[in-house]
Amino acid sequence: MKDSIHTAQERSPIDVRLRMSALWVATMLVFLCVDLFSLYRADVRQGLDDGRVSVFDVGQPFLLGITVYVIVPSVMVYLSLVLPRRINRVVSILLASVYAITIAGSAVGEWAYFVLGSLVEVSLLVVLIHHSWTWRPRAASSASA
Repeated sequence: MKDSIHTAQERSPIDVRLRMSALWVATMLVFLCVDLFSLYRADVRQGLDDGRVSVFDVGQPFLLGITVYVIVPSVMVYLSLVLPRRINRVVSILLASVYAITIAGSAVGEWAYFVLGSLVEVSLLVVLIHHSWTWRPRAASSASA
């Protein structure tokens, strides 16, 4: 009995929505860790003390922009589970593409930990794009997609 339950669980695929949501979560966790690790760098701390992050002045517009930048993929964790399939696919492909580009761009000239984290983030987003792109509707007899 135990073996038949285990085998049935191995055969049942993980829903695309759950995979996509998990990929957004994983991307955000790596994103968070890489940014937190940056606070251990003297040059980053000095920039913050001077009111700058990279080439940006730290002020309300910068902090609002960063907040929106983080909110979007955070909300996608939920929206990946509830949006209709067609809308979900388009939104996920577009957003994951934009984030992959901005993440890759921010890694140029960075330290190795940042580049590695960025490579992982971009890889997760590429997998998310793949799942979105290849996501097909279920058969009419199955639950609606």
